[in-house]
Amino acid sequence: MKQKIMWVILPIIIASYIATFYFIRTKNPEQIQIKTYQDWKKNYLVTKNSNQVFVNAGTNKHPVALSEAQGFGLIITAKAGKRGWASETEFDKLLNYYLAHRDYVGDHHTKKVSLMQWKQYYNHHGKWVSEYNSATDGDLYIATALNTAAKVWPQKAKYYHSLEAKLANDILSYEYNPQTGALTTGDWVRLDSYYANLMRTSDVLPFVFTNLAKTTGNKQWYAVQDSMLEKLVKLSKQHKTGLVPDFAWVGKNYAKPVAPKTIAGKNDGYYAYNACRVPIMLAKGESPKAKFVEKRLLHYFSKQYNVFGGYKLNGERLVKNQSPSFSAPIFYAVNQYRGQGYDNLFVSQKYIFSKPLPQNDYYGATLTTLVAVEGWE
Repeated sequence: MKQKIMWVILPIIIASYIATFYFIRTKNPEQIQIKTYQDWKKNYLVTKNSNQVFVNAGTNKHPVALSEAQGFGLIITAKAGKRGWASETEFDKLLNYYLAHRDYVGDHHTKKVSLMQWKQYYNHHGKWVSEYNSATDGDLYIATALNTAAKVWPQKAKYYHSLEAKLANDILSYEYNPQTGALTTGDWVRLDSYYANLMRTSDVLPFVFTNLAKTTGNKQWYAVQDSMLEKLVKLSKQHKTGLVPDFAWVGKNYAKPVAPKTIAGKNDGYYAYNACRVPIMLAKGESPKAKFVEKRLLHYFSKQYNVFGGYKLNGERLVKNQSPSFSAPIFYAVNQYRGQGYDNLFVSQKYIFSKPLPQNDYYGATLTTLVAVEGWE
């Protein structure tokens, strides 16, 4: 009798173990993702006042707010909201900080626009100050975050879309060069200046341009998308690696990497800390041009025994170490191209989640968190 009972109970016990193992295995990615998001919130979000929160791109001792960081923070929070991890109130506090630090244009900085001033920090008098001028990447990130928020919290969709539209219009008014068909790097660039033909490769965001075209009804965004992607394709084709530089000089029919120290530093013409975002920015692009550049990058990295934190365009590495700032965008991209020959990157770049989120690396931690809130299986 006992044996019969055992034979009845044993399959139940085995089935229970199998079900438990399956549950843990399937829930594990989500547990990693939500912990990454929570750690990022704890380490990088700073409460400025009761209604404003900013993303700290500096240190605990010397906090710094950047429009790029604020844009990333808004995107992360909106996507976390989609998954039930963040509230509309949390998003709005980040949004309020942006709204309180919009830029002023003109020779005397008297005309207020929807673009965000690119940097805030404590000066030597201990006063929180904001620097004039915008950065295009931050404005694009804020715009796409508003588009996402309108879907996540539909009761405020009209409000979010109105802000998105104003931002989109000002980007075209103050951060666009009609002679090159490309966005400039910020509203500080005059069209008669040396930097008018300078393009940041990570400002090519086809899915964002498409959303802005739909929100505003302005088809010019499709032209911007096509023009900037064409320049990125030209840059990609210039080397067997498919690597593109941080910055390039562009015209209607040409694109070439800039020389070192053109604008940001010695690696301006290499695949460095701006271009490393390109895989994540192209990941959801439906254009064949976006897919062409993306696949060339993934093909190159899938053939390397390791992914390092920066490269010359011929593939020579700049450093000997790995970096989440480079690995996170690749991991994000390969999730959009699973089963297409690059899956080894899914395995190798997943290391970014095998260790605690960096506490003193805003950029790497934030790009890693962006991947986490997007999710993977």
